[in-house]
Amino acid sequence: MNKRTTFALDEETIRRLKKLSSLWQVSQAEVVRKALEKAEKDLAKKTIDKIDRLQSYHEKKGLDSDTVDTYLDEVAENRAVWGRE
Repeated sequence: MNKRTTFALDEETIRRLKKLSSLWQVSQAEVVRKALEKAEKDLAKKTIDKIDRLQSYHEKKGLDSDTVDTYLDEVAENRAVWGRE
């Protein structure tokens, strides 16, 4: 069963939605469905990548100082990005 919903979008987002709909020759609703599907797949892949990295760290029985420094730099960078959102 399909459900109808309403979104309040800015003009630029509406323009982009219509452009993709036209380029892909699908409805605007289909563009949203495809975008959600891609976002979920990307998130799942990132999660799997992080789990794989963590597992490899555990298999090494510890982290070398370069890996620790890289990790801490990444954490600091992520926190800076989160603070801007």
